[in-house]
Amino acid sequence: MDTENHHNLTSDSTMSDKTIANDQSVQTQESWASVPKRKPLPLTKDPEAIPESAAVNAGTGVGTGKENATPSADAHPSGKRAWPFSLAGCNFRAQKRSRNFLIIGIVAAVLLIALIIGLAVGLTVGKKKASNIPLPTSNGGPYSGDLTYYDPGLGSCGYTSTESESICAVSHILFDAASTGSNPNDNPLCGMKIRLRRNGKSVDVKVVDRCVGCKVDDLDVTESVFEKVAEIAQGRVTMEWAWLEKSPVSVS
Repeated sequence: MDTENHHNLTSDSTMSDKTIANDQSVQTQESWASVPKRKPLPLTKDPEAIPESAAVNAGTGVGTGKENATPSADAHPSGKRAWPFSLAGCNFRAQKRSRNFLIIGIVAAVLLIALIIGLAVGLTVGKKKASNIPLPTSNGGPYSGDLTYYDPGLGSCGYTSTESESICAVSHILFDAASTGSNPNDNPLCGMKIRLRRNGKSVDVKVVDRCVGCKVDDLDVTESVFEKVAEIAQGRVTMEWAWLEKSPVSVS
């Protein structure tokens, strides 16, 4: 008897628990059914097409679990990080710099070529060629003697000369014979013109000095004069010369 009562009580308790569980399930389903359903937002790539409510929710973090979310300063509309410089801009500056270097190089090359050409022309003009003029006979001469060259400076006539000038030193015998006093600067031969000639080439020179090692009919000239009628390596050659103006002395 007690066993049957216990079995009945257990059965009644089980049925009561099932009834309560069913009631709770029905209430839960009714409460979810009463909640209004949201329509899904349309997918779009245009940020301006997002509804205002969605934009507000995105800005406030409602429904996302992120409060007061703000767009990043590095954000880019395409979703990529915005770099602080442009690769295209860097390439343009590099190309511009290369063009500037190229222009500078071309200008420098042109100036260098012009300088070389100018120097070549100047040297050619400065190196005058010898003439082919016969020797005069009315002022004394022609005479035949040796021609040598020397490095000029301050001569006996008081003139300071350079290697590039057309000058000469006459024999000390001839120079002393024309002297009129103790001052060699006052010698009548100083500044007089002579024309020398060799192998069809002639050069006019001015007397500025006295040659101690020369014979009476020898002349000593600068290298620039010597190389117009002979090779520098020859050192000493024979030539003819004559006065271009009346000389106070004659060569015997």
